[in-house]
Amino acid sequence: MTNQETTKDVGVRVALVTGGRRGIGRGIAYSLAASGFDIAIADLAFDDDAKETIDTVRARGRRAEFFACDVANIDRHAAVLDSVTTALGPLDCLVNNAGISVERRGDLLETTAESFDRLMRVNLRGPFFLTQRVAAAFVADPRPERYRSIINISSANAFAASINRGEYCLSKIAVTMATWLFATRLGEAGIGVFEIRPGIIRTGMTAVAEADYDRRIREGLTPMPRWGTPEDIGRAAAALASGAFAFSTGDVIHIDGGLHIQRL
Repeated sequence: MTNQETTKDVGVRVALVTGGRRGIGRGIAYSLAASGFDIAIADLAFDDDAKETIDTVRARGRRAEFFACDVANIDRHAAVLDSVTTALGPLDCLVNNAGISVERRGDLLETTAESFDRLMRVNLRGPFFLTQRVAAAFVADPRPERYRSIINISSANAFAASINRGEYCLSKIAVTMATWLFATRLGEAGIGVFEIRPGIIRTGMTAVAEADYDRRIREGLTPMPRWGTPEDIGRAAAALASGAFAFSTGDVIHIDGGLHIQRL
């Protein structure tokens, strides 16, 4: 019997989405909920955005809870995961979506150690150790009847060099290796580990460069001449979490309108 077949009729499934209160995280939460997952949102603060996300998931018939969490604070990971399990049940899917960009774009030759360390703490170190803890729990509690997965949200900057935010690029390409490492370690347990690389996605994070991206998209930056949406990312995450690709792991999924294609 395949993993895909064993995902049928297994009862409640639970997904934890870090940075899930708005933007790409919200799009992922909505798509996972539509696919039958109850949703745990882990984010910095419960604000109006978080309330809207939680209320919308509940209105669509799924359970949803918010958990205050700074992913960079690895000493809090165990307590947050315990709270999620108590409230909703054991995890079936972790989505490492929480991330930050540079505070100020500027010359690569002027990148500061403070900015570099800040990006690495949030975009790499925190997700790495949260994944480690979740992965250890998955391995310690085998559930062959359930498909379980870990999905890392990186960026087109994992392959596209942006010299005005070099430290961000480095944090994202490191996520690729983390994905491969955990995919290799967890393969024998049937746990899928994936990386989604969003392209130009319309969110609050990209609003600072909206005019520039509008112009570049018009000029042919991507084969598909439009912005991406959080829903585009969400649908990809839901497909991966569902077990539809149960014999795949370590894969990089580009949701970028073809931005990654080298063209002459």
